[in-house]
Amino acid sequence: MADTPSIPVVYAEPVEQGRAMTGLPVVSQADTDAQLINIWANRHASPHTRRNYKRQAGRFLAYIQSPLGTARLGDVQAFLATMEDAAPATRANAVACLKSLFSFAQETGYITYNVGKVLKTPPVKNTLAERIMDEGDVIRLIHLEPNARNRSLLAVLYLGGLRISEVCRLCWRDLSVRGDAGQITVYGKGGKTRVILLPASTWRLLLEFKGVEPRDPSEPVFRSRKNGKLDESAAHRIVKAAAKRAGLPGEVSAHWLRHAHASHSLDRGAPIHLVQATLGHASVATTGRYLHARPSDSSSRYLRV
Repeated sequence: MADTPSIPVVYAEPVEQGRAMTGLPVVSQADTDAQLINIWANRHASPHTRRNYKRQAGRFLAYIQSPLGTARLGDVQAFLATMEDAAPATRANAVACLKSLFSFAQETGYITYNVGKVLKTPPVKNTLAERIMDEGDVIRLIHLEPNARNRSLLAVLYLGGLRISEVCRLCWRDLSVRGDAGQITVYGKGGKTRVILLPASTWRLLLEFKGVEPRDPSEPVFRSRKNGKLDESAAHRIVKAAAKRAGLPGEVSAHWLRHAHASHSLDRGAPIHLVQATLGHASVATTGRYLHARPSDSSSRYLRV
């Protein structure tokens, strides 16, 4: 009988404390760097995250000019040193991407040693407070929008607290009547689904935009002029144009409306766990950042000079 060809295996070191030590061989799930990077990046639902991860990995491999499995800690440090003049958030993002890539490569048996494990993500200044608009600015941004579709889009982004990818994926079947208002079912980050109640005013705005003609349930709520769903870049341009029309800074983006939803609802007494559920945050700590960004009190107010 002919010998059965053996499958090359590697024994990966554990990369997380508490990982089960089975002693079983780990078979690599990829044969090339390109395959590994695709598998790694495509685990994420957000197209933006996938593009960013692939871009960062590509820059690193182009810099070291050798396969990922041959990379050493010095190679990673030298690559990160080329980014010394970049913004702190950009450097932190690069470190986080490389740590994730090397951890995934080891977990899948593609490499035997995780050189990214010892990397420390640099601290980044929390600028959230700079990206929260006043309620009056948000209201002006929505009300000055002359186009019915765009006005509905802006209202749903703010009143629903949706991510731009979520609002672009909405179909008419995702909308349901609830008394004199309604709700939307959102397929969000990480493949999680949540249901959000909308105020009656926003629901009426959507119904007026929908019109009296029956709609195909699978039809996107927000369509492009080319009869497809509105893509994220087009939605971003709508927000940018609305901000300019309202006299707001050019930095305003769709995510600023989500930030505003969180901050304004907390300011008005909404329970933090309710805000967490509405926004789809995995942890209440993420929602708690908005309390720190706009505190309701401070010890400095008790001082007298």
